[in-house]
Amino acid sequence: MSAQTTLHLIIHGRVQGVYFRDSMRREAQKLGVAGWVRNRSDGTVEAVVQGEADAMEAIVRWAHRGPEFAQVMQVDSEAAEGVYTGFEILY
Repeated sequence: MSAQTTLHLIIHGRVQGVYFRDSMRREAQKLGVAGWVRNRSDGTVEAVVQGEADAMEAIVRWAHRGPEFAQVMQVDSEAAEGVYTGFEILY
């Protein structure tokens, strides 16, 4: 069994109102990444992602781009803990 990595992400820029959360959910499901994503009141998007190394690299790379109409300025990333199954949008 491969080691799972868990990261807490804060995505800055024009990331709300551009389908960021739903796009990230679809990307995570495609990659087999578990966790959650939500909008924050300060205009950022917050996510916790968990998966194997290759999938984690791919989802973090995706977070730096985001969906078509997003303008990602910065992604803060730090190690996190927890066990997640599936990927959901939190409200």
